[in-house]
Amino acid sequence: MNEAQVKTNLQQRKTELLERHGRIARHTRHREEPLPQDFAEQAVELENQEVLEALDAEVADELRQIDRALDRLAAGEYQQCGSCGEDIPGARLDALPTTSLCVDCAAEAERG
Repeated sequence: MNEAQVKTNLQQRKTELLERHGRIARHTRHREEPLPQDFAEQAVELENQEVLEALDAEVADELRQIDRALDRLAAGEYQQCGSCGEDIPGARLDALPTTSLCVDCAAEAERG
């Protein structure tokens, strides 16, 4: 595994997510305007606001995961499972570059 490429990929994804967060923030600030008088339009506006808030929460969560992965890379611990300390297989890291758990520990965490 090429850790320099992993770092580049994570940083690119982080940039994309920060841009998405900015777009969502602009749309939610736009929401400070009064709601339309039509009840149906109000319902749509409020539903859209809820969707944007949910999307922003997902963006924030992924940004935290990326930051943790970058920290693990910097510390030389990227391939180590955060639970058992064993190496995380490269194929798993390729598929889930922000994971901090090996397959067994991830399965255990899901059950627990």
